[in-house]
Amino acid sequence: MKSKPSNSGLLSPVKSQTLDSAVIDALAAYVEEARIEPGDKLPSERMLCERLQVSRPTVREALKRWEALGIVEMRKGSGVYLRKAVGRNIVHVPLVLSRSSNVKDLLHGLQVRRALEGEAAAICAASASADRIATIEKALDRMEAAHAVGNSSEEDWEYHQSIIEATGNPLFTQIVQSMRDLVHQFWENPLQIPNFAEASFPFHRTMFDAIARRDPATARAEALKIIDSVGSEIREAYPGEA
Repeated sequence: MKSKPSNSGLLSPVKSQTLDSAVIDALAAYVEEARIEPGDKLPSERMLCERLQVSRPTVREALKRWEALGIVEMRKGSGVYLRKAVGRNIVHVPLVLSRSSNVKDLLHGLQVRRALEGEAAAICAASASADRIATIEKALDRMEAAHAVGNSSEEDWEYHQSIIEATGNPLFTQIVQSMRDLVHQFWENPLQIPNFAEASFPFHRTMFDAIARRDPATARAEALKIIDSVGSEIREAYPGEA
């Protein structure tokens, strides 16, 4: 992982009467102005304390709040690394998701994905740039190649992410990123259903075809086929629990 220069002049002392929110705001402003990106290492706690003129426990508490939201990763012996974009006008809302193998929990996740991914596909078909569509196609090609020789879970995630990002709506990206663990759980096939989600695979190509020919209604319909196919498999395998 790369480490950005300190850019210490961008940090300013904060007033004690608004300490909790001010430290978070100051850190967010610093990350934005210093152009620190996800994957980059943040300055040391000592440097942050000196520039903000607050105690180390105060800085540490702010970083822990960010860690709880998935904004940073605190690596023992290495430092603090940014995981999500932050800035003055970006609000991170905690999203509590269950990783249980409960059938209803899995179906709840699919309901949310249905709303998000169906709309994202339609938006892409209507307004995504030619470059974005080319990126989606490359992601699909990688996914199909991986699927042909074995597990394509990571490539599947990248394909769906490329569609989400092509909407140009950062809220789509943030919400779906916060659901990453939940989405990956489906590929782990926690319910042990034979050939799980295999029936949904062809719809990934037909969804892209609709996006490429600028057909929002069909793009949405094909996206929903992916989600509904997986949901049907779960309901058929566990009819008494759905």
